[in-house]
Amino acid sequence: MGAAAPPIRAVLDACVLYPTVLRELFQGAAEAGLFQPVFSERILREWVLATAKLGPAASALAAGEAAVLRAAFPRAVVREHPEIEARLLLPDPDDRHVLATAIASGADAIVTFNAQDFPGHVLAAEGVVRRDPDGFLWELHSRHPEVMARIVDCVRAKAEAISGQPVGLKPLLKRARLFRLAKALGA
Repeated sequence: MGAAAPPIRAVLDACVLYPTVLRELFQGAAEAGLFQPVFSERILREWVLATAKLGPAASALAAGEAAVLRAAFPRAVVREHPEIEARLLLPDPDDRHVLATAIASGADAIVTFNAQDFPGHVLAAEGVVRRDPDGFLWELHSRHPEVMARIVDCVRAKAEAISGQPVGLKPLLKRARLFRLAKALGA
C-alpha cells in the first residue's frame, strides 16, 4: 500500500477570506489537514481593506483575525514576487499577485469566486487550476464527510453564539454561496 498523496496546496483569494463563515470553514478544513492553505501579505491586506466598508471596528477585527491566521499557518504566508507578477497577463492586472503567489508557492489551485479574472488556459500554462469555494469544500466533504460535518457544526455553533439565536444550516451556507455543500450536508 502506497503513501497517501499530500494534501492539495491552495491559494485562498481575498474573496474567500472576507466572509467570516467561508473563512472559518476553510480554516477548519486546513487545521484538520484536509488541504494546505497559501496566501500572501497582499491577499491578507485586501481582505482587511474589504471590511473597511463595514466601519473601523470591522477593519480592526479583520486585522486581528488576519494575525490569528498568520500565527495558525506561518508556512502558508508566501512573500510577494513582483518579478513573477511582471510576466503575467490576466484580465484584471490587480489579480496578478494571486497567481504569482500560486506559482511561487507551488500551489495546485487558486480558490476564488472570480472565474473571469483567472482564465483556465492562463492558469494551466502555470500548472494551476481555479477552484470555486463551493466545489472545493464539497470535494473535501465528499472525501472526509465526518470531518467536514464537524467543521460545519463548529462554524454554525459559533455563529449561533455570536448572534444569540439559532442559525439554520441551509441559510448559513447559502449566504456564503455554498449551495453544493449545503445539499451534500442535507441542509
